[in-house]
Amino acid sequence: MRDENDEAKPITSIVFPYRSQSSDRICQFALLSKLNILADIILIINAAMYLTTEHHNFGFTRKKPQSYSVETITEKGSADLNEDVILQDNNIFGVFDGSTSLHLDDLPDGMTGGLIAAQIAAESFRLEAGDLVNRAEDANTKIGAAAGSQRLTEKEKHRRWSTSAAVVRLEESFFEFCQIGDSLIMVVRNDGSFRLLTPDTAHDRETLSLWKNADVPAGITIQELLSEQIRTIRNKMNVFYGVLNGEPEAVHFLRHGRESLDGVQAVLLFTDGLFLPKEDPHQLDNWSLFVDLYLSGGLPAIHEQVRSLELQDPTCRLYPRFKKHDDIAAIAITF
Repeated sequence: MRDENDEAKPITSIVFPYRSQSSDRICQFALLSKLNILADIILIINAAMYLTTEHHNFGFTRKKPQSYSVETITEKGSADLNEDVILQDNNIFGVFDGSTSLHLDDLPDGMTGGLIAAQIAAESFRLEAGDLVNRAEDANTKIGAAAGSQRLTEKEKHRRWSTSAAVVRLEESFFEFCQIGDSLIMVVRNDGSFRLLTPDTAHDRETLSLWKNADVPAGITIQELLSEQIRTIRNKMNVFYGVLNGEPEAVHFLRHGRESLDGVQAVLLFTDGLFLPKEDPHQLDNWSLFVDLYLSGGLPAIHEQVRSLELQDPTCRLYPRFKKHDDIAAIAITF
Protein backbone atom coordinates (compact mmCIF):
# COMPACT_ATOMS: atom_id res chain seq x y z
CA MET A 1 0.00 0.00 0.00
CA ARG A 2 1.42 3.40 -0.98
CA ASP A 3 2.14 5.98 1.69
CA GLU A 4 2.09 9.71 0.97
CA ASN A 5 5.65 10.03 2.24
CA ASP A 6 7.01 7.26 0.08
CA GLU A 7 9.68 8.29 -2.41
CA ALA A 8 9.64 7.02 -5.97
CA LYS A 9 11.84 3.97 -6.36
CA PRO A 10 14.77 4.24 -8.78
CA ILE A 11 14.38 3.43 -12.44
CA THR A 12 16.54 0.54 -13.53
CA SER A 13 17.35 -0.54 -17.04
CA ILE A 14 18.59 -3.91 -18.25
CA VAL A 15 20.19 -4.14 -21.69
CA PHE A 16 21.22 -7.53 -23.03
CA PRO A 17 23.75 -8.56 -25.71
CA TYR A 18 23.15 -9.04 -29.47
CA ARG A 19 23.82 -5.35 -30.02
CA SER A 20 25.34 -3.98 -33.19
CA GLN A 21 27.10 -0.66 -33.57
CA SER A 22 24.20 0.58 -35.65
CA SER A 23 21.69 -0.06 -32.87
CA ASP A 24 23.20 2.81 -30.89
CA ARG A 25 23.14 5.34 -33.70
CA ILE A 26 21.07 8.48 -33.39
CA CYS A 27 18.68 9.63 -36.07
CA GLN A 28 20.46 12.37 -38.01
CA PHE A 29 19.18 15.68 -39.35
CA ALA A 30 20.21 14.70 -42.86
CA LEU A 31 17.88 11.70 -42.94
CA LEU A 32 14.62 13.58 -43.05
CA SER A 33 16.09 16.31 -45.22
CA LYS A 34 17.02 13.64 -47.71
CA LEU A 35 13.48 12.37 -47.67
CA ASN A 36 12.23 15.91 -48.39
CA ILE A 37 9.41 15.74 -45.87
CA LEU A 38 7.47 18.39 -44.02
CA ALA A 39 9.30 20.82 -41.77
CA ASP A 40 7.47 19.71 -38.66
CA ILE A 41 8.60 16.13 -39.23
CA ILE A 42 12.19 17.35 -39.35
CA LEU A 43 11.68 18.99 -35.98
CA ILE A 44 10.33 15.74 -34.55
CA ILE A 45 13.36 13.73 -35.62
CA ASN A 46 15.74 16.49 -34.59
CA ALA A 47 14.25 16.21 -31.12
CA ALA A 48 15.11 12.52 -31.26
CA MET A 49 18.82 13.29 -31.26
CA TYR A 50 18.93 11.89 -27.73
CA LEU A 51 16.41 9.11 -28.34
CA THR A 52 17.87 5.71 -29.14
CA THR A 53 16.51 2.19 -29.26
CA GLU A 54 18.36 1.44 -26.05
CA HIS A 55 16.81 3.61 -23.34
CA HIS A 56 14.82 6.82 -23.04
CA ASN A 57 14.57 9.25 -20.13
CA PHE A 58 12.71 12.54 -20.55
CA GLY A 59 11.39 15.29 -18.29
CA PHE A 60 7.64 15.91 -18.17
CA THR A 61 5.70 16.93 -15.05
CA ARG A 62 2.29 15.43 -14.25
CA LYS A 63 0.62 13.83 -11.25
CA LYS A 64 1.72 10.24 -10.80
CA PRO A 65 1.71 7.46 -8.22
CA GLN A 66 4.07 8.27 -5.38
CA SER A 67 5.88 4.95 -5.27
CA TYR A 68 6.79 2.69 -8.17
CA SER A 69 9.82 1.18 -9.84
CA VAL A 70 10.55 0.65 -13.51
CA GLU A 71 12.47 -2.18 -15.14
CA THR A 72 13.20 -2.19 -18.87
CA ILE A 73 14.70 -4.60 -21.37
CA THR A 74 15.67 -3.81 -24.94
CA GLU A 75 17.62 -6.17 -27.15
CA LYS A 76 18.46 -6.48 -30.81
CA GLY A 77 17.46 -9.75 -32.44
CA SER A 78 19.03 -11.54 -35.40
CA ALA A 79 18.77 -8.63 -37.84
CA ASP A 80 21.40 -5.93 -38.25
CA LEU A 81 19.35 -3.27 -36.52
CA ASN A 82 17.03 -3.04 -33.53
CA GLU A 83 13.73 -1.57 -34.72
CA ASP A 84 12.11 -1.68 -31.26
CA VAL A 85 12.03 1.58 -29.31
CA ILE A 86 11.35 2.31 -25.63
CA LEU A 87 9.90 5.59 -24.37
CA GLN A 88 10.17 6.83 -20.75
CA ASP A 89 8.97 10.36 -20.14
CA ASN A 90 8.43 10.77 -16.41
CA ASN A 91 4.94 9.27 -16.15
CA ILE A 92 4.59 8.21 -19.81
CA PHE A 93 5.92 4.80 -20.85
CA GLY A 94 5.74 3.06 -24.20
CA VAL A 95 7.15 0.36 -26.44
CA PHE A 96 7.13 0.51 -30.24
CA ASP A 97 7.93 -2.22 -32.76
CA GLY A 98 8.85 -0.78 -36.14
CA SER A 99 8.17 -2.74 -39.32
CA THR A 100 10.16 -1.89 -42.42
CA SER A 101 8.64 -1.67 -45.87
CA LEU A 102 8.88 -4.78 -48.02
CA HIS A 103 10.19 -2.42 -50.71
CA LEU A 104 13.87 -1.47 -50.71
CA ASP A 105 14.06 2.08 -49.34
CA ASP A 106 16.94 4.43 -50.10
CA LEU A 107 17.99 5.28 -46.55
CA PRO A 108 21.35 5.94 -44.88
CA ASP A 109 23.19 3.08 -43.25
CA GLY A 110 21.90 2.32 -39.77
CA MET A 111 18.35 3.43 -40.49
CA THR A 112 15.23 1.60 -41.68
CA GLY A 113 11.69 2.72 -42.31
CA GLY A 114 10.52 0.66 -39.36
CA LEU A 115 12.98 2.29 -36.97
CA ILE A 116 12.06 5.77 -38.22
CA ALA A 117 8.36 5.00 -37.76
CA ALA A 118 8.94 3.75 -34.21
CA GLN A 119 11.05 6.80 -33.32
CA ILE A 120 8.50 9.23 -34.75
CA ALA A 121 5.75 7.52 -32.76
CA ALA A 122 7.76 7.68 -29.53
CA GLU A 123 8.49 11.37 -30.04
CA SER A 124 4.84 12.15 -30.81
CA PHE A 125 3.71 10.52 -27.58
CA ARG A 126 6.41 12.47 -25.75
CA LEU A 127 5.88 15.90 -27.26
CA GLU A 128 2.27 16.30 -28.29
CA ALA A 129 -0.53 17.65 -26.11
CA GLY A 130 -3.85 15.99 -25.33
CA ASP A 131 -4.72 12.44 -24.44
CA LEU A 132 -2.88 9.41 -25.77
CA VAL A 133 -5.30 8.97 -28.66
CA ASN A 134 -4.51 12.48 -29.91
CA ARG A 135 -0.81 11.66 -29.71
CA ALA A 136 -1.33 8.40 -31.61
CA GLU A 137 -3.19 10.24 -34.36
CA ASP A 138 -0.36 12.77 -34.58
CA ALA A 139 2.21 9.97 -34.78
CA ASN A 140 0.23 8.26 -37.54
CA THR A 141 0.10 11.44 -39.63
CA LYS A 142 3.79 12.15 -39.22
CA ILE A 143 4.81 8.60 -40.13
CA GLY A 144 2.85 8.81 -43.38
CA ALA A 145 4.41 12.17 -44.22
CA ALA A 146 7.92 10.96 -43.43
CA ALA A 147 7.59 7.99 -45.76
CA GLY A 148 5.80 9.91 -48.49
CA SER A 149 3.20 7.15 -48.41
CA GLN A 150 0.34 9.36 -49.57
CA ARG A 151 1.25 8.40 -53.12
CA LEU A 152 0.88 4.66 -52.53
CA THR A 153 -2.11 2.68 -53.76
CA GLU A 154 -4.01 -0.02 -51.85
CA LYS A 155 -1.93 -2.68 -53.61
CA GLU A 156 1.28 -0.97 -52.46
CA LYS A 157 0.53 -0.90 -48.73
CA HIS A 158 3.41 -3.31 -48.16
CA ARG A 159 5.73 -0.42 -49.02
CA ARG A 160 4.60 1.64 -46.02
CA TRP A 161 6.68 2.20 -42.92
CA SER A 162 4.74 1.14 -39.83
CA THR A 163 4.95 0.54 -36.11
CA SER A 164 2.92 -1.01 -33.35
CA ALA A 165 2.57 0.89 -30.08
CA ALA A 166 1.68 0.21 -26.45
CA VAL A 167 1.71 3.29 -24.21
CA VAL A 168 0.53 4.15 -20.69
CA ARG A 169 0.40 7.41 -18.76
CA LEU A 170 0.38 7.07 -14.98
CA GLU A 171 -1.81 9.24 -12.78
CA GLU A 172 -2.31 9.17 -9.01
CA SER A 173 -4.96 6.45 -8.86
CA PHE A 174 -5.26 5.18 -12.44
CA PHE A 175 -3.46 4.98 -15.73
CA GLU A 176 -4.47 5.85 -19.26
CA PHE A 177 -3.51 3.44 -22.01
CA CYS A 178 -3.38 3.42 -25.82
CA GLN A 179 -2.38 0.51 -28.01
CA ILE A 180 -2.29 -0.64 -31.61
CA GLY A 181 -0.78 -3.71 -33.30
CA ASP A 182 0.97 -6.59 -31.56
CA SER A 183 2.72 -4.66 -28.80
CA LEU A 184 0.68 -5.48 -25.71
CA ILE A 185 -0.25 -4.18 -22.26
CA MET A 186 -0.85 -6.51 -19.30
CA VAL A 187 -2.01 -5.76 -15.77
CA VAL A 188 -0.80 -8.08 -12.98
CA ARG A 189 -2.75 -7.80 -9.75
CA ASN A 190 -1.61 -8.24 -6.15
CA ASP A 191 -3.24 -11.69 -5.95
CA GLY A 192 -1.27 -12.93 -8.98
CA SER A 193 -4.19 -12.74 -11.41
CA PHE A 194 -3.66 -10.87 -14.67
CA ARG A 195 -5.46 -9.37 -17.64
CA LEU A 196 -4.39 -8.39 -21.12
CA LEU A 197 -5.87 -4.98 -21.82
CA THR A 198 -5.04 -5.37 -25.49
CA PRO A 199 -5.40 -8.89 -26.92
CA ASP A 200 -2.92 -9.99 -29.57
CA THR A 201 -4.21 -9.73 -33.14
CA ALA A 202 -2.15 -12.79 -34.21
CA HIS A 203 -2.31 -11.61 -37.83
CA ASP A 204 0.70 -13.77 -38.81
CA ARG A 205 -0.93 -17.02 -37.65
CA GLU A 206 -1.79 -18.20 -41.17
CA THR A 207 1.67 -17.43 -42.55
CA LEU A 208 3.42 -19.21 -39.69
CA SER A 209 1.14 -22.23 -40.09
CA LEU A 210 2.07 -22.48 -43.77
CA TRP A 211 5.73 -22.30 -42.80
CA LYS A 212 5.33 -24.92 -40.08
CA ASN A 213 3.69 -27.43 -42.43
CA ALA A 214 5.65 -26.72 -45.62
CA ASP A 215 8.18 -29.07 -47.22
CA VAL A 216 11.08 -26.64 -47.09
CA PRO A 217 14.30 -27.19 -49.04
CA ALA A 218 17.45 -26.83 -46.96
CA GLY A 219 18.64 -23.27 -46.59
CA ILE A 220 15.37 -21.63 -47.64
CA THR A 221 13.98 -18.95 -45.33
CA ILE A 222 10.36 -18.14 -44.64
CA GLN A 223 10.80 -14.84 -46.47
CA GLU A 224 11.96 -16.67 -49.59
CA LEU A 225 9.36 -19.44 -49.47
CA LEU A 226 6.33 -17.33 -48.57
CA SER A 227 7.13 -13.89 -49.98
CA GLU A 228 3.74 -13.49 -51.66
CA GLN A 229 1.87 -14.62 -48.56
CA ILE A 230 3.84 -12.17 -46.41
CA ARG A 231 3.04 -9.37 -48.85
CA THR A 232 -0.64 -10.31 -48.82
CA ILE A 233 -0.82 -10.04 -45.04
CA ARG A 234 1.12 -6.77 -45.03
CA ASN A 235 -1.40 -5.34 -47.50
CA LYS A 236 -4.12 -6.02 -44.90
CA MET A 237 -2.70 -3.41 -42.54
CA ASN A 238 -5.55 -1.35 -41.09
CA VAL A 239 -8.03 -3.68 -42.74
CA PHE A 240 -7.78 -6.76 -40.50
CA TYR A 241 -5.19 -5.51 -38.01
CA GLY A 242 -3.98 -2.09 -37.00
CA VAL A 243 -0.64 -0.28 -37.14
CA LEU A 244 0.52 3.32 -37.26
CA ASN A 245 1.53 3.76 -40.90
CA GLY A 246 -0.02 7.01 -42.08
CA GLU A 247 -3.37 5.60 -43.15
CA PRO A 248 -6.44 7.38 -41.71
CA GLU A 249 -8.00 3.97 -41.04
CA ALA A 250 -5.39 3.29 -38.35
CA VAL A 251 -7.39 5.31 -35.79
CA HIS A 252 -10.20 2.73 -35.95
CA PHE A 253 -7.82 0.10 -34.55
CA LEU A 254 -6.63 2.13 -31.55
CA ARG A 255 -7.49 0.64 -28.17
CA HIS A 256 -7.74 3.29 -25.50
CA GLY A 257 -9.03 3.56 -21.95
CA ARG A 258 -8.34 4.05 -18.26
CA GLU A 259 -7.63 1.46 -15.60
CA SER A 260 -7.64 1.83 -11.82
CA LEU A 261 -4.35 1.19 -10.01
CA ASP A 262 -6.20 -0.22 -7.01
CA GLY A 263 -4.88 -3.71 -6.33
CA VAL A 264 -2.40 -3.55 -9.21
CA GLN A 265 1.04 -5.06 -8.63
CA ALA A 266 2.53 -4.32 -12.05
CA VAL A 267 1.79 -3.02 -15.52
CA LEU A 268 3.75 -4.72 -18.31
CA LEU A 269 4.30 -3.33 -21.81
CA PHE A 270 6.10 -5.48 -24.36
CA THR A 271 6.66 -6.04 -28.07
CA ASP A 272 6.05 -9.42 -29.69
CA GLY A 273 9.71 -10.35 -29.33
CA LEU A 274 8.93 -11.21 -25.69
CA PHE A 275 6.07 -13.57 -26.58
CA LEU A 276 6.82 -17.15 -25.52
CA PRO A 277 7.54 -19.30 -28.60
CA LYS A 278 4.92 -21.97 -29.34
CA GLU A 279 4.93 -24.99 -31.62
CA ASP A 280 1.44 -24.48 -33.06
CA PRO A 281 0.67 -20.97 -34.37
CA HIS A 282 -3.03 -21.63 -33.74
CA GLN A 283 -2.38 -22.51 -30.12
CA LEU A 284 -3.37 -19.93 -27.52
CA ASP A 285 -0.49 -18.07 -25.91
CA ASN A 286 0.47 -19.36 -22.48
CA TRP A 287 0.05 -16.12 -20.57
CA SER A 288 -0.18 -17.96 -17.26
CA LEU A 289 3.39 -19.20 -17.72
CA PHE A 290 4.40 -15.72 -18.90
CA VAL A 291 3.10 -14.20 -15.64
CA ASP A 292 4.57 -16.99 -13.50
CA LEU A 293 7.97 -16.27 -15.01
CA TYR A 294 7.57 -12.57 -14.36
CA LEU A 295 6.53 -13.09 -10.74
CA SER A 296 9.48 -15.41 -10.14
CA GLY A 297 12.20 -13.39 -11.83
CA GLY A 298 10.90 -10.24 -13.47
CA LEU A 299 11.41 -9.43 -17.15
CA PRO A 300 14.81 -11.23 -17.24
CA ALA A 301 13.11 -14.55 -16.45
CA ILE A 302 10.76 -14.18 -19.42
CA HIS A 303 13.63 -13.05 -21.64
CA GLU A 304 15.73 -16.06 -20.64
CA GLN A 305 12.88 -18.47 -21.42
CA VAL A 306 12.25 -16.92 -24.83
CA ARG A 307 15.88 -16.93 -25.92
CA SER A 308 16.45 -20.45 -24.58
CA LEU A 309 13.61 -21.89 -26.66
CA GLU A 310 14.73 -19.96 -29.74
CA LEU A 311 18.27 -21.30 -29.43
CA GLN A 312 16.87 -24.84 -29.50
CA ASP A 313 15.30 -24.13 -32.89
CA PRO A 314 17.77 -22.29 -35.16
CA THR A 315 15.78 -23.15 -38.33
CA CYS A 316 12.60 -21.56 -36.92
CA ARG A 317 10.52 -24.65 -37.73
CA LEU A 318 9.79 -26.19 -34.31
CA TYR A 319 8.62 -22.82 -33.04
CA PRO A 320 7.61 -21.18 -36.33
CA ARG A 321 8.71 -17.55 -36.59
CA PHE A 322 10.27 -15.13 -39.07
CA LYS A 323 13.79 -15.09 -37.67
CA LYS A 324 15.87 -16.81 -35.04
CA HIS A 325 15.65 -13.90 -32.58
CA ASP A 326 13.21 -11.02 -32.79
CA ASP A 327 13.95 -7.60 -31.29
CA ILE A 328 12.65 -7.13 -27.76
CA ALA A 329 11.42 -4.04 -25.94
CA ALA A 330 9.67 -4.37 -22.60
CA ILE A 331 8.79 -2.25 -19.56
CA ALA A 332 7.61 -3.43 -16.15
CA ILE A 333 6.15 -0.78 -13.83
CA THR A 334 5.85 -2.18 -10.32
CA PHE A 335 3.82 -0.55 -7.54
